[in-house]
This record gives sequence, C-alpha cells and structure tokens, in this order.
Amino acid sequence: MADLSPVADDNARGPYDQVLVDIAAYVFHHKIEKPQAWLRARVALLDALGCALETLKESPEASAIIGPIAIDSVVPHGFRLPGTSYQLDPVKGAFDLGSLIRYLDHNDAFPGAEWGHPSDNIGAILATADWLSRSSLSCGGKPLTMDTVLLAIIKAYEIQGCFQIRNSFNKVGLDHTILVKVASTAVVSWLLGLSESQTLDALSQAWMDGAPLRAFRQSPNTGPRKGWAAGDACMRAVHLALLTKRKQPGAPTVLTNRDWGFYATFFKGKEFELPRPFDSWVIESVFFKINTVEGHGASGVEAATEIGNQLRARNLSADRDVAHIRVRTQQAAMIIINKQGPLYNSADRDHCMQYMIAVVLLKGSMIEAADYQDTSPWARSASVEALRKKIELVEEPQFTKDYHNNKKRSASSALKVTLTDQTELDEVLVEYPVGHPWRDDTLGLVQAKFEKNVKMWFGDGAKGTAILRLATMHDQWFRKMSVCHFVDTFVPEVPTNNRSATESVFGWLSSWFTPSAWEMF
Repeated sequence: MADLSPVADDNARGPYDQVLVDIAAYVFHHKIEKPQAWLRARVALLDALGCALETLKESPEASAIIGPIAIDSVVPHGFRLPGTSYQLDPVKGAFDLGSLIRYLDHNDAFPGAEWGHPSDNIGAILATADWLSRSSLSCGGKPLTMDTVLLAIIKAYEIQGCFQIRNSFNKVGLDHTILVKVASTAVVSWLLGLSESQTLDALSQAWMDGAPLRAFRQSPNTGPRKGWAAGDACMRAVHLALLTKRKQPGAPTVLTNRDWGFYATFFKGKEFELPRPFDSWVIESVFFKINTVEGHGASGVEAATEIGNQLRARNLSADRDVAHIRVRTQQAAMIIINKQGPLYNSADRDHCMQYMIAVVLLKGSMIEAADYQDTSPWARSASVEALRKKIELVEEPQFTKDYHNNKKRSASSALKVTLTDQTELDEVLVEYPVGHPWRDDTLGLVQAKFEKNVKMWFGDGAKGTAILRLATMHDQWFRKMSVCHFVDTFVPEVPTNNRSATESVFGWLSSWFTPSAWEMF
C-alpha cells in the first residue's frame, strides 16, 4: 500500500531572488551620469513639495490626518514636515509628506501596464534624510546633503517606473502603491546605512507585505484612501527598513517560492518583466501634472477647454446647447475615470472624466483642486450632473497602442460635440497634454505651478521668496546644501533654538542662484 502521508518540506534556502539582487545592486553600485537626470530630480522634488503645500491649502480632510499621533508631541531631532510646525519621527513623517504630495492627485505620473506616481517616494526619502541629518548634527556629526536626496529620488523613480512598464498589478486587483513601498524600501535602506545584504532582507519584507486592494480607486468604492495610500506605502517602507536595521532577517525566495511566494499567491504564477536595465530613464521621462486632473484625463480636459472656446465663439452654452459629447480615449482612462451615477466625495470626482469635462465647459476655465471639494458649488450642481449624462467615453484602440508604445508614449483623447440642432462641431484631439515630457513648454509650466503653490501657502514675503530661490540656485550649491537646511526653508515658523540654521540657509539662498534651473535642459 502506497504511503500517503505528507512529504516533509525541503527547508534548504537558496540564494535571493534575482529581481531583488538586481534592485539592490542598482541602488548600491550604479552611477548616475546624465546631467538631465539630476536636474529633473530637482524639478520633481520642488514640484512634489509644491503639491504638498497646495494640499495644505485646499484639503481640510488631508490636514486632519497629519501631525503626531500623540497630540502636541515633538520628536527631538525629528523630521520637520514642510509647510507645518510639526516635528515627527521618520515613520509618521513619511506618511504625512507622502500623503500631502499625493492627496490632490496633482503630483507627477508615469504610464505603463501599471499606472503610478514616482514622486510618492519623496515622502519616505526626505523624511528619512532630514531625520538622519538632524540626528547626526545633534551628535556632532555631519548632515546628509541634497546630492544624496536627489540620487535617492532618481533611483526610486527608476525602480518604480521600470516595474510599471510591463507589470500590471491592477489586473490582479492590487494597488500600484506596492511599487512605492518596494522602491522606497530600497533607497531608504541605503540612506540608513544598511549593507547590500540587509537591503535584500528589507526588500523581501516589502514583498512579503503584499499589496493593498485597488478597491479604493475604483467604482463604486472610490474614496479618500487613494490620497493617503502613497503615504501608507512610504510609512511602511521606512518602518521595514528600520526593522531590518535591528537585525530582522528576510526571505530569499519571497517572489519565487512555489507555494507561498508572491508570484504564486498574488500574480497568478507570472514572473515580473523588467524590459530595460535600471538607469535614469524614468526621471527623464516622467509626466508632470500642470492641471489638477487624473493623468489619463489630462488630454480630455485640455480638449474640453478648446471645445468651450468653440461654443463661446458661436454664442452657445454647454448646459443649453449640447446634446452629446463623444470622448475617444485610451483603455486606461476607460478603466479608471469612466463613471456615471452618484459621486460621493472629492476622490470620486477627481477620478471621473465626465465630471472634469462638465466642470470645464460650464465654468469656462480649467478645473482646479477646489472644484472637487464637497464645498464646491460644482459638487452639487444640477447642470454638472445633467451634462455628465451626455458625455460618453469609448476606447480608441489606436490611442491605447500609442499609449504603450515607447516610441510614441502619447496619452490621447478626442472630443466631438453634437449640438441640440444635430450640428457636429469639429473634433478636438490632444495627443500630448501639458506636462508631457516631450512638450517644450513643460518645464516652464512646472515652474509656474511651483511658484503658484508656494505663494498660495506662504504669500509674497521673505519665506516664499527664499523657497522660490531654490529653483534658481546654481546646481552645484543646491546639491551641496544640507538636507535640514533645505527642509527648514519650507517651515513656516522656526523655533529660536534653530535660528542660526535658518539664517544660514537664507544666506545660501541669497548668495548662490543663477538663471533658472528649469531652463538648463
């Protein structure tokens, strides 16, 4: 009779999965040579912090979730959260900054089989680097410099973006912020001084966490968690790296284990595809959001502004004279932002192309962050709801192909309006919306966006002026600046015991600036 008892597991451990080895090797050994990558990293950092300031101004619900867990507590030598007086531990600091950067859906984006926002990682990077710098200074050591922060940003962008090109987490119901957690874990481990082998341990911990469900980004459950999911990933990355620093071991075959690995459990047995070696391509190719719209709707909203011009030229109005609007767009937009029926919150509205287009046409100008809020008159407008019902989205297969074609990389949408008298207006097609890396006006528009966000929060006084000078400081001096000096520039009120540091950074900013870094590409 055959023995049917279970066979004992083979407990022999093999080497670390090659994907993890490649990530760690890139972080520890790869040199970034291209000047454009360094300059784009600086632009990305300032744009992300501008988005954080915009969130502080526009979103009470985001402001309600930041700050210390223990009210009024201050962490000695902690991370100073930009735009606030909070001084936090690096874990909560990573959550808060990551959430502020992401909350209004105005930070940069990168397309692919998966959609994501590489600047989400800045929450983990800057919080960790500032805390390390202040802790080192308190012990008589040296702070980290912005050169280190920019290098970490370039590499986090590259790790996240290269995974996004071919690997669709959304198709298995998972949220893309798992890639923020993985990329941030890799570079935060390096910042914390972990060895390369310890970084492999930390990376395996990130994959063992799995990923959040994507439910909070999709109809009918879209909600504000999509605004703080990136902060959650940043927080988890810092925590896992700190646990690994305390000698917590990893799991070498976390991806490939036949029964319990990530591929078998979450990815239907499919292995990751990384179609290009890690370098600096992602930071050089990222899409900057000029307007406050979900990235796949940017072209549709831009086309809607031109449709509005056509209507006004004919003395027509969108609510009275439009019978139907047909929107040809890419598959990603069809999946993420194609909604009819009730919209329950600001997160729901900013993930609905019909809402965005309707507001643009009725308002007569570009939609803004305030237009999504519950307090906005558009949020309860009968005219918006009536026009939304007239807007039909359809996938254009060629747009989808072009979206995934690395030689094309467009994000097209085309709008065609039929009037109540059955007249059809000329279709308006936008292939490369404002903010696309291939557009010549992108960097100038990013600079204008940054200036607007800084002045929105800090006004036109000395503090706002000092922050804006960061965009014009000579690259050599920017990269040599200490991280805590950089962060102090964004703190509204500085305690007296930090006065000398503040005076020092203002001295740097007033002495070392050249024609704008935004123009140096």
